[in-house]
Amino acid sequence: MTSHSSYIPPKIWQQTISGGAFANINRPVSGSTHEKELPLGKHPIQLYSQGTPNGIKVTIMLEELLALGYTGAEYDAWLIRIAEGDQFSSGFVEINPNSKIPALLDHSGKTPLRVFESGSILLYLAEKFGALLPRDVATRTEALNWLFWQMGSVPFVGGGFGHFYVYAPEKFEYPINRYTMETKRQLDVLNRRLAENRYLAGEEYSIADIATWPWYGCLVQGTLYDAGEFLSVKDYPNVKRWADEIAARSAVIRGRKVNRTGNDGVAERHQASDLD
Repeated sequence: MTSHSSYIPPKIWQQTISGGAFANINRPVSGSTHEKELPLGKHPIQLYSQGTPNGIKVTIMLEELLALGYTGAEYDAWLIRIAEGDQFSSGFVEINPNSKIPALLDHSGKTPLRVFESGSILLYLAEKFGALLPRDVATRTEALNWLFWQMGSVPFVGGGFGHFYVYAPEKFEYPINRYTMETKRQLDVLNRRLAENRYLAGEEYSIADIATWPWYGCLVQGTLYDAGEFLSVKDYPNVKRWADEIAARSAVIRGRKVNRTGNDGVAERHQASDLD
């Protein structure tokens, strides 16, 4: 292993400028940094997000619901530019005190209801519309097992592997090896599950798949962190089969365009034709 001078932690941590991607928005305190109200569109469901893996979980979910005929899932999606600190506005902090995308406001009731954390939003929408979550107790429990597995596991992939492999200002062997090993272990967990099941909960496509695909599906397709070769994703054929099948779904194709800038996306989405 390549040697580096050892870091000796001080008795009391002091914030320093670490550099690297997103260093300008990292801070050790919560709360808003500026006053700004969130925009409001015409639909009951208002989504404030960005097209990251966690963000597109929700836009895929909404597009899947619309494809199933649930017109109440029509939504306005507003872009939150996390690199510019939009998530620290007073309006955003009011609906998510943790200042992380995605966050959703549902105005369909007497009082607007806030929902934050991507897994919570998926579960809320599944229960609101009675879709994409199995009704059978055993299968529903299995779907929730995998939903919460994803929520608990992915920080090792995004905050660990992705950070040190892509975003850190310097490359260090130890953290890259540490998080690569864990990422590959998680891919192996999925590969074994999907060897015997079409989807994570069994034969039924569910919020477990919608939550997991933007991270692990895109990882094995080589579109996340450009790490397919490095991670030897060919070793996970069952994950690749599952990833390719989900990627071909029309709602997934539409959902992954939302809150993205550039030629392959739309910054805001207010009606179905915005994605055509």
